[in-house]
Amino acid sequence: MAMTSFAPAITRSRKIVAQKSAQAALRLVPDVAPGEKVDHKYFVTFVSVVAAVGLLLLLTINTLLAQDAFELHRLNQQVTMLSDQKEALMREIASASSPQKLASSAKSLGMIESQAPTFLDLTPPSLAPVSFQG
Repeated sequence: MAMTSFAPAITRSRKIVAQKSAQAALRLVPDVAPGEKVDHKYFVTFVSVVAAVGLLLLLTINTLLAQDAFELHRLNQQVTMLSDQKEALMREIASASSPQKLASSAKSLGMIESQAPTFLDLTPPSLAPVSFQG
């Protein structure tokens, strides 16, 4: 038996499958009477609702970003003010710890200058520098 003898059966089965799939596809589309227009009000309503919700969401996000921008501006002003205060305090500390200011403060407390200053060396003898005489 050759394949040609099965050809009419294959062709017939292809036609049946094509007809059944076309009928199934046509059943998915609702029946509309000839000359009658399909009503689009549900689709338009859906698109309008989605657009309105999107606009409200966009407005909310924009408002939150604007609030954050104001907060950021306020915090930047606070940082600038605090850094100015820190700089003023550092200048005040520097002027109070200058040698001339310390000397005048010591004299007002009744301290006197040492005529022969001595220095105390606290390094242990094992770590003291070794000098070689040659």
